[in-house]
Parts: sequence; C-alpha cells; structure tokens
Amino acid sequence: MLYRENGQFKTSYEADQQIFPILQDRIGIGLLLAFAIVGVPLLADEYLFRAILIPFLILALAAIGLNILVGYCGQISLGTGAFMAVGAYAAYNFLVRIDGMPMIAAILLGGVCATVVGVLFGIPSLRIKGLYLAVATLAAQFFCDWAFLRIKWFTNDSASGSVSVSNLSFLGVAIDTPVEKYLFCLGVVIVFALIAKNLVRSHIGREWMAIRDMDVAAAVIGIRPVYAKLTAFAVSSFMVGVAGALWGFIHLGAWEPAAFSIDRSFQLLFMIIIGGLGSIMGSFFGAAFIVVLPIFLNQALPALGSLFGLEISTALVSHTEFMIFGALIVFFLIVEPHGLARLWSIGKEKMRLWPFPH
Repeated sequence: MLYRENGQFKTSYEADQQIFPILQDRIGIGLLLAFAIVGVPLLADEYLFRAILIPFLILALAAIGLNILVGYCGQISLGTGAFMAVGAYAAYNFLVRIDGMPMIAAILLGGVCATVVGVLFGIPSLRIKGLYLAVATLAAQFFCDWAFLRIKWFTNDSASGSVSVSNLSFLGVAIDTPVEKYLFCLGVVIVFALIAKNLVRSHIGREWMAIRDMDVAAAVIGIRPVYAKLTAFAVSSFMVGVAGALWGFIHLGAWEPAAFSIDRSFQLLFMIIIGGLGSIMGSFFGAAFIVVLPIFLNQALPALGSLFGLEISTALVSHTEFMIFGALIVFFLIVEPHGLARLWSIGKEKMRLWPFPH
C-alpha cells in the first residue's frame, strides 16, 4: 500500500520497518524498568546496593547533566565536581537551617543553587570556547574547593570540616535501608532522564545541537547563542547539583569537600566520553562502566596473578585502572566517538537483521 509522507511516497512495509524498532525499544525499556523496580530489590544484597547500584544511579544522573552541556551543546566543562558540591552543601544548609524543610525540597533547592553558580561560570562561554572555556570552568572547581574548605558557614561551623545528614524521609516515609535509598534514587533518575530526553528532542534541544555543530551558522538562522548556551549551563548544573545532593545525602551520609574534588569532574567527563557524547543512554553506559570496572579489577587481577604465582598489589590495581581508562578514552575518541551507545545501537541493528543481513 502506497501513502504520502513529507512529499514522498512510501510503502506500508517501509513504515513498519521504522515503527517496529521503536516499539521494540520501548517494550525493552519498559521491561528493564519493571525489573529495576520489582526484581532488583528482591534479588540484590546490601553490598550490591551500596557499592554498585546506588552510586551507578547517582553518577548516571550527573553524567546526563554533563552530557547535555558537553555532548548536546558542545561546551567543554571541567567543573562538574564543583557544581555537585554546590548542590550538596546548599541542600545541607537548607535542611539544617530551616525547620521542617522536606528532604526532596532541600535537594531541589540545592539544584537551583547549582544552577545559579553554573550560569555565573557559564557566562564566559558567550565569548570563549574550547580549551579556554575548559580553563574557565576549571576555575569554578578550584574556587568551590577553596570556599567549602575555608568558609565555615557552609559546613554549619563544623570543627572537622565534614558534614552529615540523618533521619532522611520522603513524604513521611523513612529512607534508611539500602533498598529504600535505591528506590528513591531510581525514581529521581527516571524522572530526570525523561525530562532530559524530552528536552533534547524539543526546540531548545535542537538549538543546543545547532550551537554544538556550528555556532556562527546557528546565529545566522536566528538561534540566540546567549540563550542557548546559558540554558544548557542552567539545565546541566541543575541536574548535576541534584546528583551532588543525592551523592551526599543518600550515598555518603557524611562528607567533606574532597568528596567533590577535581577527580570527580574528570571521572564524569570520562563517563560521557566512554558512554557516548550526545546520548542519554550513553550516560548510563558510561556510569555503569566507571562503577563496575574498579570492582572487577580489584577482584580479577589478584585472582589472575595468583594463577601465575604473582602477587598483585593494590597500587598496581589502581594504576592499571587509570591505564585502562586512558587507553579506552583514546580508543573511543579515534575509533568510535559516540562511545558504547553507538556500539549498542550497531549491535541491536545486527540482531534485528540476523540471520538475514539483507
């Protein structure tokens, strides 16, 4: 059967070829979410929640925020750890200084504070880009590290410089056990992932991608670079700030400024490079890779060394981890710039066509 779409004649078979993969993807995502909500709490143990699942979800949210700025808008940032710190410390101060402040409201307000700081340090992007913008955002990292370490007001005059939160609850329900923390983080990540997915598909998302591809041409066709770049910094910083508050409240419980050092900024940048720039799914792949790889190496390398009568030290395992990260970043930047998300997409297409490749 022939029909007309966008001025072109197509057959119903061609339409089915386009619709069926979308339906399959939606069904797959639905089944995965159902398993994450129902199956994982029944099967996983406490170690799996604390060491893998909760850090994975929070870092995936931070990677989504950074991917909006770097992958979709093309603005390089090395200050992601600073924006996570702003979200965490702002949420902490809202929680301890305002009586009766709900935890979720404090976390969202922490994201708002991170948005303000992110837009402030994003203003230089209106004049500079590339390496110079990376250095400007790096200044945010150093400034926030100094401020949270030296200004005692942020830590509520704590003598040790560390802060802690307890008795967390959401809508009157206590969040104490690892399962409750996991489900809370999962709900937050699902909501923000849907928001991010719809944003990048909307007109503002197309403006971000136009600025990323060629900002001069985007300005010629009527896109406002000021609006597009600052909104990218605002949305990115808000999500990263919420992720920072979750990292402090849910995962750590007690933290100090070193928890959001420049190492965290580089770690998040590695996530989106390995997972895939300009891909929401790639943020999840990158977060999973970064979280699971160190645990895998800590278990596999000593076992492998014992087979050959060698003793593998902890320092060697740590150095091996850095070497693997560096090699993978170079590999993906040269061979597959779109990261694991692109490899996953290629694999799905091959499985759909198998065993008939034509």
